[in-house]
Amino acid sequence: MTVTRFAPSPTGYIHVGNLRTALMNYLIARKSGGTFILRMDDTDQERSKQEYADAIKQDLDWLGLHWDRFERQSDRLERYAAAAEGLRASEDLYEVFETPTELDLKRKKLLNMGRPPVYDRAGLALSAAERDKLRAERDGYWRFRLDQKRTEWSDGILGDVSIDTASVSDPVLIRADGQVLYTYASSVDDVDMGITHIVRGSDHVTNTATQVQIMRAIGGTPPAFAHHSLLTGPQGEGLSKRLGTLSLRDLRAKGVAKEALLSLMARLGSSQPVELRMSLDEIADGFDLSQFGAAPTKFDAEDLWPLTRARNQALPFEAVRERVAALGVPGDLAERFWQVASKNITTLADLAPWWALARDGAAPVIAPEDEAFVAEALALLPPPPYGETSWADWTAAVKEATGRKGKALFRPLRLAVTGQESGPEMAELMPLLQKMPGRR
Repeated sequence: MTVTRFAPSPTGYIHVGNLRTALMNYLIARKSGGTFILRMDDTDQERSKQEYADAIKQDLDWLGLHWDRFERQSDRLERYAAAAEGLRASEDLYEVFETPTELDLKRKKLLNMGRPPVYDRAGLALSAAERDKLRAERDGYWRFRLDQKRTEWSDGILGDVSIDTASVSDPVLIRADGQVLYTYASSVDDVDMGITHIVRGSDHVTNTATQVQIMRAIGGTPPAFAHHSLLTGPQGEGLSKRLGTLSLRDLRAKGVAKEALLSLMARLGSSQPVELRMSLDEIADGFDLSQFGAAPTKFDAEDLWPLTRARNQALPFEAVRERVAALGVPGDLAERFWQVASKNITTLADLAPWWALARDGAAPVIAPEDEAFVAEALALLPPPPYGETSWADWTAAVKEATGRKGKALFRPLRLAVTGQESGPEMAELMPLLQKMPGRR
């Protein structure tokens, strides 16, 4: 059975880059009838916050990315300790004692010699007596001994990948304070939880080579990996400084529709066109991991607005009945109001100004050369309520009285009534008007 996971660290809010990873893993599981696991990578107790863990759940729930199983790394510390004992016994995990300053000096020396700054494995050469002496002075920490050979896998997006781990430092898996690090905890979890497929960003490729070796060292079988491209800004710039403004909750607060986010992220970076889909079933049907490329992918938040507009304008009245009622629209006008206003909105928040106009009227916009014309026209307009033919009847009367026609007739009247150059068809808007805007 296919088992995938989304494993965020609860140290902040989910942003668009996280969503892309979560969605791909979710869709792979959904298409195969498999299991999607939400796992909080929360071993960093100082930075991990419950408020962020709760927010991650809320954001995924809003999107409809419902998980089949929930896990927390902080509940599995005993398991990591047990696996570490096994790695120590096999001599795949070894204790080291260098301080950050000492490591920095080693790196600089290697760089000055024109050599890659790879850890020299000095910890492996220590005798038991030397270790005891160092432990008395400082706390030790633990590195994983990599097989210094090429690690290869067939990547679901990148194709055949080969990483020479001889050019990679043995990774620290357990810090001096006992905290297990991501590279280690994630590897143990992926083996124990039977993860079969992992999709993540291409910045994890080297991590993957290391984790494949860790998984094999603890007796596991590595899953199938795929590494998607990283997002950039619309001009190719890095997104790192902007991710705070691209969190899902910020985009949601601005009125971005979840269907817009999901439709864009399910196709962004692939050879398939971005098309609005109104359900996750539709998105899953068209999802194909093999269509994604390795090149950096440009993301422009402005692309979410046309999709949001299309989604909102396609909603049936039943989907917005409560929202329209909350605006104070009378029940007998509610559905008509939605049918008229929905053609002129991007976000659902845009409904409020249209109802305010219908309820209270609008400040008229009248060009100096049209003042006499508008005054004469308004004198020919009866008070509300208005019906289906009110606009046609009024403009016909004004045309006959003034001789104006076409744009010279309709534009000044629209501006006098609505204060706006564009908007709903006036024939459709008139029956909604509770007060005649622009009448003086």
